[in-house]
Amino acid sequence: TLCVHMDNGWNAEVAVENIKHIVTKLGFDLNTYVIDWEEFRDLQRSFFKASVVDIELLTDQAINGVIFNVAEEFGIRYALSGENAATEAGLPLAWVWNKQDLRNLKAIQKRFGTVPLKSFPTCSLWRRLFHAITRRVVTINLLNHVNYRKVDAMKVLADELGWRYYGGKHYESVFTKFYQAYVLPTKFGIDKRKAHLSSLIRNGELTRDAALAELSKPVYDPADLRKDKEYVLKKLGFTDQEFEQIMSAPVRSHADYP
Repeated sequence: TLCVHMDNGWNAEVAVENIKHIVTKLGFDLNTYVIDWEEFRDLQRSFFKASVVDIELLTDQAINGVIFNVAEEFGIRYALSGENAATEAGLPLAWVWNKQDLRNLKAIQKRFGTVPLKSFPTCSLWRRLFHAITRRVVTINLLNHVNYRKVDAMKVLADELGWRYYGGKHYESVFTKFYQAYVLPTKFGIDKRKAHLSSLIRNGELTRDAALAELSKPVYDPADLRKDKEYVLKKLGFTDQEFEQIMSAPVRSHADYP
């Protein structure tokens, strides 16, 4: 079994430790693709300047691009994915954009970017179809074929593999935590916890009252926000003034760009 990790430069320390524990204890091989940071940083800066909602489209493009690159390199036909309908479905369409819209990515980068994209791994709809039809590379969402419960999975990971929880959905990424817990609520009026908790209610893992109690808590600890904001802005090369101008700029639709 070959595990594939796309490192976009935003891993939390606990994420690195979790990967190490899992591949070591299970005896899996690990292929880590470290993305070109200058290209990726410029892409993220471009999406901020474009004032569009789905900045994480970039990471999703790169993850899928790397998976297909590795499949090509090693002649692999089956890719196992952790995506699942039980705990990840139900996001309003206005909160995200088509993750396979490579044209939109390139259009935004062409307008706002300063660094040419030479090595950034991408995966358009056409590339997915090409792999599925000609190379017969099939992605299997394994968790959709079992009675998946998130709380049970987390317990198994912790008890058997030494995995540690990072505090929130996708908070294994410093950037994703900042994006979901600060950028989305502040600029776009979106609290993704509503969708994430709703999926757990539908899956019978959480009551509505418990979800409302969780929503009543601050989305970001003030001390963590100060630390993370300083780190993210410095890493992306934004001054406080530049970032505040971006956050206060009118929201644009991805459809405003090709």
